[in-house]
Amino acid sequence: MITWQMRIVLTMTTALCAPGAMAQDMFQLDEITVTGSSYKTEGTGSYRSGLISVGEKAAMTPREVPQSTTVVTYQQIEDGGYSALETAMEDTPGIMVLNNDVGRSSLFSRGFEFDYLYYDGLPAPVSSIYGTQPDLSIVDHIEVLKGPSGLFIGTGSPAGSVNMRLKQADRTDPGGYVSFDLDSTGHARAEADFGGKLNANGSLRGRMVVAYGDGDGFVDQQTNGVKQVYGTLAWDITPDTEATLSLSHMERDISPYNGLPSYADGSLLWIDPQATTAADWNRFDNQVTDVIAAIEHRFGAGARVKFSLRNSHQTGDFLYAYAGSAAAPDNTVSKLSWLARDFEQDSLAADLHVELPFTVGGWDGMAIVGADAQRTTSRVLQDRGAFTGSFDLEEWDVSGVARPTVDYTSATASRTDSTTNSRGLYAQTRIKPTEALTLIAGARLSWYDTRTHDLVANTISRSSEDGHVTPFAGFTYDISTATTLYASYSEIFQPQDQLDASGNVIDPLEGSQYEIGTKSEFANGLSLSAALFQLEQKNRALQPSGSSSYVAQEKVRVRGFEVEAAGEIGEHWHLAGGYTYSESKYLNGPTEGNVFSTYTPKHMIKLTAEYEVTEGVLDGWSFGGRLKAVSGFSSVSRGTTLSAPGYGVVDLTAAKELPGDTELRLSVNNVFDKDYYSRVGGTSVFNFRGEPRSVNLSLKKRF
Repeated sequence: MITWQMRIVLTMTTALCAPGAMAQDMFQLDEITVTGSSYKTEGTGSYRSGLISVGEKAAMTPREVPQSTTVVTYQQIEDGGYSALETAMEDTPGIMVLNNDVGRSSLFSRGFEFDYLYYDGLPAPVSSIYGTQPDLSIVDHIEVLKGPSGLFIGTGSPAGSVNMRLKQADRTDPGGYVSFDLDSTGHARAEADFGGKLNANGSLRGRMVVAYGDGDGFVDQQTNGVKQVYGTLAWDITPDTEATLSLSHMERDISPYNGLPSYADGSLLWIDPQATTAADWNRFDNQVTDVIAAIEHRFGAGARVKFSLRNSHQTGDFLYAYAGSAAAPDNTVSKLSWLARDFEQDSLAADLHVELPFTVGGWDGMAIVGADAQRTTSRVLQDRGAFTGSFDLEEWDVSGVARPTVDYTSATASRTDSTTNSRGLYAQTRIKPTEALTLIAGARLSWYDTRTHDLVANTISRSSEDGHVTPFAGFTYDISTATTLYASYSEIFQPQDQLDASGNVIDPLEGSQYEIGTKSEFANGLSLSAALFQLEQKNRALQPSGSSSYVAQEKVRVRGFEVEAAGEIGEHWHLAGGYTYSESKYLNGPTEGNVFSTYTPKHMIKLTAEYEVTEGVLDGWSFGGRLKAVSGFSSVSRGTTLSAPGYGVVDLTAAKELPGDTELRLSVNNVFDKDYYSRVGGTSVFNFRGEPRSVNLSLKKRF
């Protein structure tokens, strides 16, 4: 496992003594390399991470986590030119991205959408429509856990967890980088990152990152702008106590586009990929401010205690038009719909946990005991409307359509305030009956309540859960020094707000997963994993025919398997990728036997590779590529099925190391200019074409 290296040179001196004189001979022994694991991936140059924390409270090796995990390392982010979360997730095995404007895409795993994003292990809700996904200039690496992860959060989607490990103030010598990017669509971006010690002995350190991007997307009238400022401090209060503080502020300025319509029968339009349905006055603005504070103390014998806190403030303000009807045979639409929202949300998350090693009956063990709390308040103002007429999708011109006046007081407007509180107590124990076997068990008690106030109707609805138990069980078994066999059972729940015939809130959604798999780490630097999984969700709301009430009755199942590889084949060949197979269906209800997650392809292949040339005429060059291939997928909207054919896309890249620690990189995306749909939705909206061939040029200077 090569994640950090410390080189030691030993010198031996011999003295030959004689009366009145002394002679010395010095011999330098061979260099010794000490190799260990690091949670930080910046500077490792690797496509794999030695330690992960997603789904856990402690950083540990991936082989110690009995669930499927994937890490997008700093080197992958750099080589891939990823600037936003969804661009990295596009190349992550097992993840389906439903494309939209940058920062507004939906992320799916095993048939379900992620509804929380974590920064340094602390959650905040995420909704794709508000564009609150992070800019990756502030991220060291991305960790993905697939499947329910309710032990340390309680409520949420069974999709899993996405945790961003933020860049840390961990260097004492001053240093950083500046970079510039330009692509053929006209989008430009610049980043700067600098950090170092702030006092003489380096016990206080700081780091700052700024990023700015702006320019056109490939669709007409679509633009994507972002501003990001990030600062972080680290203070070694004592050799065993560290406090950290980080502040990030991101703004997105977008001219949004909501996709193409289809024909009335669900057939897709194969017109120019640049075709748009946007109005000249489309706009989208948001701001995300995050503050994270943590203090951690390590005791002797491996014990530690940590308290951390995250406050996230998010706002969104948008007004945009999109096609409001299916396309006629002559590629015109008869309606231009518009949507306006004013959104504000504050989310506070706190966690306190203790990690305690112990021995019982000669067995070594580790216990994690903790408590957490979250409070989220939000306000949403919304209005919508439509303009009728005839609008030509191939010669789009809606300049004559006046921008609507929106004050959120019309008869079609809605205004809501909501507050959600959740609290939990959790415990996890790991026991090693033998050196090779680790038994893992845990449980969580959750308390949850939400209150939604409809400000127009002046009505209040509530939902709550008291003492909900979420169990976890698993084991890992090292069948060799390189390979671990694992199995796990995990759960998560999600309260609902529909009412039954008695006027009571129906039972919460409950997701559960069985998974078995293997994880291997080889001396050459490559990690391999394979997993079989079955995920079920029950208590989905059903409305009986002719009834105004609901029952928690519907059940769905997702089954599949996946294989992944990440790391290095030799010293200079980087590799990451995998194959995922999944199938889903409704197990009961009116749609019994039908496919549940139509968005999710049965087959997904994702592969990224890069080779560094270190000798010959191409010394200093590196060459790489990416492959994404998926089978067909679909969407069902109001009884109409929209089907997208499978596709494969190849990207290629070449980079050259220049004097002065500078890199020039040229990337060609969609080399073969494949014509495809990356997402389908309804007959009037949410059908997105894949990006045509484009070229990106970047320059990065390190210092």
